[in-house]
Amino acid sequence: MLELLAILVEDAIFSSVPAVGFAMVFNVPSRVLPLCAIGGAFAHCLRTLCIHWGVPLEWATLVASTSVGLVGVYWSRRYLIPRPVFTVASIIPMIPGSYAFKTMVGIIGLYSGGFSEALLATVLENGLRTLFILMALSFGLAIPSVVIYRGRPIV
Repeated sequence: MLELLAILVEDAIFSSVPAVGFAMVFNVPSRVLPLCAIGGAFAHCLRTLCIHWGVPLEWATLVASTSVGLVGVYWSRRYLIPRPVFTVASIIPMIPGSYAFKTMVGIIGLYSGGFSEALLATVLENGLRTLFILMALSFGLAIPSVVIYRGRPIV
């Protein structure tokens, strides 16, 4: 239990840094930066906790991004700031960069080194995992808005 807590604290620290960095790139007000850090840490820790409980990575990402979407709706109402300010910065630490990189390296290997069934299987596995994680991130951010703002008129 203590080992899991240490992993979660480390995860929170290292996932809040890219969330704040991304928010700073897009000129988020400085009073909101701590909330972006909290959101990024919360999302990544929740995903790590779900993975620890045996949930697959893609589903854990969906749970974490949906939770961040719900928290973002609350924060946007409380601080009168648009919801994407919090939510987009908070999901940045969960972007599947290593899987996308492995997919691209495999595609280049297929092109330059010739066809191999093992390499093709690796490319397809990493590519599909990247696609499903990105879909989980986007659907997870959209679900709270669709559910909460369903009855409101557009204009």
